[in-house]
Amino acid sequence: MWAVFIQGFALGMATIVPLGPQNILVMQQGIRRQYHVLIASLCLLSDMALITLGVFGSGALLSRSHLLLQAVTLAGVAFLGVYGFHALKQAWRGGGPTAAIHHHGASRRRVVLTMLAVTWLNPHVYLDTLVVLGSLGGQFAPVPRRFFAAGSMGASLVWFYGLALLSARLSVWLNRPGVQRAIQLFVGLVMWLVASQLARQAWSASGLSGYF
Repeated sequence: MWAVFIQGFALGMATIVPLGPQNILVMQQGIRRQYHVLIASLCLLSDMALITLGVFGSGALLSRSHLLLQAVTLAGVAFLGVYGFHALKQAWRGGGPTAAIHHHGASRRRVVLTMLAVTWLNPHVYLDTLVVLGSLGGQFAPVPRRFFAAGSMGASLVWFYGLALLSARLSVWLNRPGVQRAIQLFVGLVMWLVASQLARQAWSASGLSGYF
């Protein structure tokens, strides 16, 4: 059983570690030391819900529904495009660490809503949890399947809390003006890159690309 747990943990790490909008938000909140543990907890709970849906077979709706997946993808493109624009604007304006913190010192409600949008409007999250983890975990018998799901959730727990706490630990250095501008530039470019990839996927899936 523990071999199955380790397999789930390793696969969970493989899907969660690659840089994406969710990881960037956790890192940013850790750097600001603003609700970073709360955001890590909500990311973990979201992953736990999606992994449960995928591994135990209830997550087939999204992966099979073309229109629903397209709607999530287009909403994600719009959100990430706007998020990236604001990050690039902040990188252009510059300013010290205090200015960066006040500019992004949003309320808890706004930070939580941003986290929910970054998580639930990103089709890659569904593909990782519902399709990849779900298809592999669903092959096990009921008891080993629970160990696989627990291992995948354990990877999310270690990663999100580790990222949030490490970012907070290094916040003094990461809040330097030059470092902040570099981070905001990096964040903006990553957001736009992910948005462009999602847009291309949506365009290809729509079937319209064949007409041009």
